[in-house]
Amino acid sequence: MNDWIDETLHPDYRQRLRAARMIYDSRTDHQRLQVFENPVFGRVLTLDGVVQVTEGDEYIYHEMLTHTPLLAHGAARRVLIIGGGDGGMAREVLRHGAVEEVVMVEIDASVVEFSKKWLPGISAGAFDDQRLRLEIADGADYVATADARFDVIIIDSTDPIGPGETLFTDSFYGRTRQRLADGGILVTQNGVPFLQPEELRGTMRAFRALFADATAYLATVPTYAGGPMAFGWGTDGQARETPEQVLEGRMGAAGLTGLRYYTPAVHKAAFALPGYVSRLVG
Repeated sequence: MNDWIDETLHPDYRQRLRAARMIYDSRTDHQRLQVFENPVFGRVLTLDGVVQVTEGDEYIYHEMLTHTPLLAHGAARRVLIIGGGDGGMAREVLRHGAVEEVVMVEIDASVVEFSKKWLPGISAGAFDDQRLRLEIADGADYVATADARFDVIIIDSTDPIGPGETLFTDSFYGRTRQRLADGGILVTQNGVPFLQPEELRGTMRAFRALFADATAYLATVPTYAGGPMAFGWGTDGQARETPEQVLEGRMGAAGLTGLRYYTPAVHKAAFALPGYVSRLVG
């Protein structure tokens, strides 16, 4: 098989990935799931035709969305992940031995079971860790009804279409803010700002009303095409000012070896925004 898969996320721009072999193609109660083999990126997972994760470059996304807030915080014990059904985010969070509990809220149980079977290397055993508590529920409902507080909250959402749409609203961000402990940090997936400027602009408008420190940071993930990817950052503390040498010390204390993208120097540099992104942040 040598079909080409068109990603249909953007109306005026598309990328294509060669499917050397289609491994799985089916529809769940929430969305269409496909996994295919690509010679460069390995196994590729798409939801409703949009690339979610690939074996080849997933480490960039997962390392930057976990280690950046966790090492900046320095004392995170409880972490909430909204989304993240492939298990990659939980895998990276659980590398921090000081983390005592990770609550992962995923709307679609099929994504979790599917990922365990077809993409096991991404979770790498995270679902078997006793510190992980998996909740199959709507993330927006969870933050509206839960009474727990978390040191770090990671929104590992799909794009703001379909099931992920509610995870980009002002009301969701406001309720998520209430789930943060003192000094807590909220980070979000905010797409590629060159092609999805309103996604970042809307999140930052909400964050500026909620947090003393509201900004974004960047990472380049090849399969999220169109430029660097943005991650929202919100906190009332001074965690963003953590010196590079302190990050290095925390990284060593956590035993974080073998990372392929994140470094303390990259951490600091990721907050240096080009002009067009800085204007979206406001």
